[in-house]
Amino acid sequence: MFFRQFVKHPGMIGSIIPSSSTLVDSMLSGVDWQRTRLFVEYGPGVGTFTRTILERMHPDATLIAIDLNLDFVAWLEARIADPRLRVVHGSAADVRRFIAEAGHRQADYILSGIPFSTLPDGVGDAICAETQAALRPGGEFLVYQYSAYVRQLLSAQFDEVAEQVEWRNIPPCRTFRARKTERLAQAA
Repeated sequence: MFFRQFVKHPGMIGSIIPSSSTLVDSMLSGVDWQRTRLFVEYGPGVGTFTRTILERMHPDATLIAIDLNLDFVAWLEARIADPRLRVVHGSAADVRRFIAEAGHRQADYILSGIPFSTLPDGVGDAICAETQAALRPGGEFLVYQYSAYVRQLLSAQFDEVAEQVEWRNIPPCRTFRARKTERLAQAA
């Protein structure tokens, strides 16, 4: 399913194979699962991160998984039966609307594997701006990419951006952790 979708939509899918369990663990290692009530995932694909997030989430937390690909949306809805999961067909640029529709005000964490370097001009900027607005103060935007391109987009919206490389993924992957600071929250 994943490879077929990559061939069909190469600009929308960041890799030819799903992320490794090492990358999943690395990306989710700093999440405060006890305090997290809303987690949002952009581009969940076949649920590689989705399943692990649900395993670690608090019983009364919510996961909103947003994907533009209807095949992935249908696949997730058919295979993951968890009342905490809301699978949404739509754009990450509409994240605040999806959060409001789920009965929440802001997200604690937002995770993305969307390939920002292949998005049309302005779309990546819009997604990062909407993500920053959608996060609670102290919330984090967790991004994994195969290019450093997203760093400039994150730096324009977030004061704190940390970057690492996860070498134990095929291909090796850059990971970014962007935190919404109190200063940015007060300016919003």
